[in-house]
Amino acid sequence: MSTETIDQAAPEPPPPSGDGGGADDSPDFTVVGTGVAVVLAVVAWAAFGKDSFDRASGTALTWVLDNFAWLFVVAADLFLVLCLVLSVSRFGRIRLGRDDDEPEFTTLAWIAMMFSAGMGIGLMFYGVGEPLTHYLNPPPSAGVQPRTGGAALVAMEYSFFHWTLTPWAIYGIAGLALAYAGFRKGRGNRLSAVFVPLMGERRAAGWPGRIIDLLAVFATVFGTATSLGVGTLQVATGLRLTTGVTASTTLQLIIIAALSAAFVASAFSGLHKGVKWLSTANLVLAACLMLFVFVLGPTVYILDVIPASVGGYLHELLPMASRTGAFTDRSWLGAWTIFYWAWWLSWAPFVGTFIARISRGRLVREFLIGVLLVPSGATVVWFCVMGGTGIRLDATGRVDMSAKVSEGAEASLFAMLDALPLGTITSWVAMILVMLYFITSADSASLVMGSLTSRGALHPRTWLVVTWGVLMAAVAAVLLVAGGLESLQSATILVALPFVVVMLALCWALLKELREDPGAGPARGQALHGLRDAVRTMVGDALTERSPESGRHQRLHRQAAKSRDQKDG
Repeated sequence: MSTETIDQAAPEPPPPSGDGGGADDSPDFTVVGTGVAVVLAVVAWAAFGKDSFDRASGTALTWVLDNFAWLFVVAADLFLVLCLVLSVSRFGRIRLGRDDDEPEFTTLAWIAMMFSAGMGIGLMFYGVGEPLTHYLNPPPSAGVQPRTGGAALVAMEYSFFHWTLTPWAIYGIAGLALAYAGFRKGRGNRLSAVFVPLMGERRAAGWPGRIIDLLAVFATVFGTATSLGVGTLQVATGLRLTTGVTASTTLQLIIIAALSAAFVASAFSGLHKGVKWLSTANLVLAACLMLFVFVLGPTVYILDVIPASVGGYLHELLPMASRTGAFTDRSWLGAWTIFYWAWWLSWAPFVGTFIARISRGRLVREFLIGVLLVPSGATVVWFCVMGGTGIRLDATGRVDMSAKVSEGAEASLFAMLDALPLGTITSWVAMILVMLYFITSADSASLVMGSLTSRGALHPRTWLVVTWGVLMAAVAAVLLVAGGLESLQSATILVALPFVVVMLALCWALLKELREDPGAGPARGQALHGLRDAVRTMVGDALTERSPESGRHQRLHRQAAKSRDQKDG
């Protein structure tokens, strides 16, 4: 499929026009101006009123965790269940586009872009750090002793829980709704287009729809800024450990500025060049690094860890997914599970819009299975290889990983690589990988925000994409200076709260339209309805025949019919 065909929307009726959402793909300056003004106001507050910003965000965060932890937990569970149900239902036959559309990208390129956009930086940052942290300090609800086999199993279970099926279900629902509205219905690549079944065309294109798009922009800005911030922390730590340079705030700002300049260059090359090739390079480089650790690390132990950890995760999925902190320490839940759900929710408009943008022509079933299982499977292997190696090094006494984790989760990756051969080289490879993920994440997120503020244009103006990317980098820089990782986490949770409600309404709108799509085939409910009627009739006849009163009437009826037959004869 040529590049130009992406500009044509692909619905079943009504026919599309222009760029999938109308002929006008110019920026919506009202939305752009409002969004930029709010982001700049937050940046200025954090930069010039650090103390008041910290107090306000801390108070708001405590209030959110005390009152809405249950909402994050229930919503995340709902998204996972809905993805599983849709993937095996009749709706899986619906194509995200015209019925004769073919996928725009190859499967490998599709998976590479989806994976890079989804959580590449986070996996580099937490791939060793999170399993080690839970191994050294198990969750309060686990009831296991630190640095034991039970602690290692719990560490892998929670790492899978936070990084595999549930986050990709959040992305999958958002991406499915956006791809369906954009390519099947021809409404454009913006979040408000999904809500037409609930709001109508006029309101979705008016201020109610603009508010939804603005909420998506804010979630994307702060969610992606968190990822860029943790990536910056990791690169700075890697430079400190490998070159001895001081990991100061100045170094962090220099890293953000340099990588933002690289992102601008990538943005000017477009989706089919910059993002596509960088994403594929990321995938290959990450696979090589993981293979290196697997071969030269504790290979047999890793092979043992994979099935044991997957089995433990599936066995404990329901208990982990239903914990709200009602009977345990809620502070741990807020620092880990709720933060992750908020982080993934804040990334949902970004990753959802991006994977929708690259998924034209795929079936709903193919889309959901690919989004759920492929990245989740790769993530399982990544955590088992990287995190499992870190745990094994500590358990065998080769490296005291507790000292490294105390410096921050970002230091644990380099400590693990340093314990293996060619530690300096692999540390540099890891830093390059994080920097490439920084560029692709900023590139993809900026493209999405440009689309959201350009009436859903699939090819937003380059200057607008660059503007959002620079603002996003500025947010990451200011939050790092203001409060480091904790400030990034707090901002993510606060911004994600209103977006939970938006995502729940999105599920309702999506289901409403899928049920009316002829591409899904006949509803099973119609067949079941006919079956119920047939059973009811048979049961009713049987009961009627058993009734003595009805039997008398039946005998009289048969006698009368016999008399009529004799008379006619």
